[in-house]
Amino acid sequence: MKVLAIDLGGTQLRAAVSNGDPVTLRDLTREPAPASLADFTDRLTALHALAGDVTAIGLAVPGLVEGTQCRWIPNLPYLDGLDLAALFPDLQIGLGNDAQISLLAEAQAGAARGTSDAMLLAIGTGIGSAVLANDRIVAGARGGACSFGWACADMDDPGDDRSGWLERMAAGRTLDDIAIRLGKANGAELIAGARSGENAALAALQKPVQSLGTALAGAVALLDPEVILIAGGISAALDVLAQPVLDAMRRQLPAHLRSIEIRAGTFGARAGIVGAALAGAAGQNWRQIR
Repeated sequence: MKVLAIDLGGTQLRAAVSNGDPVTLRDLTREPAPASLADFTDRLTALHALAGDVTAIGLAVPGLVEGTQCRWIPNLPYLDGLDLAALFPDLQIGLGNDAQISLLAEAQAGAARGTSDAMLLAIGTGIGSAVLANDRIVAGARGGACSFGWACADMDDPGDDRSGWLERMAAGRTLDDIAIRLGKANGAELIAGARSGENAALAALQKPVQSLGTALAGAVALLDPEVILIAGGISAALDVLAQPVLDAMRRQLPAHLRSIEIRAGTFGARAGIVGAALAGAAGQNWRQIR
């Protein structure tokens, strides 16, 4: 099956074509995310033509979906209510939340292959998350299960309609803001400073790391996964972040759960596009892994 695979994030769009092997993709483009619904539909139509004779589309989006419809995409609100099947009625559609689709890639062909229970956090502009339980990616009643970016460990936090507490504490944009306050260009420079032992960078990372570990402890206590996978840009920083996150998490866990492991996903930033290819090939039942 030939699949047009699209990974649409809050800031970037990536597209590729799969000819049956979802790991070996032919890249089509990597570009800024469309700014409007008209731009989005124009780009999808153009990419469909560029891909050639595809029989399916797999699309990962940073938000909530139901079937072939986008329900709530916080960073791309123009997609809210869009039914992908209405745009491409003759194609098989595999549409999903980007973190769930990234976990699909890792569970079928990556770092969670062979496990029945796992968690994934995709930390980029925001924090996406997904859970594999008994060989199935959990969707919940409305498709939004296991949205750990909305976990909160601060009783006084007033909340926000479009961004969860953990996202505001530990996502990539937060690290960028911290870096700028320290006179650095972005979060990558902040991580590099911590990697080199820079005291100011290490101190600045303490709050996001504590927030991430504390929130994850609740998830581990509820779900007891075999492994926590980190996808997105932050996965390249696990040499700096993994141990302090584990330390913060283990303080809030009983002894029998403290052996939990954090590891980078196999596909890194490509997990979304690989998963989109798999979802397109599977159609609407893509959440069933085995």
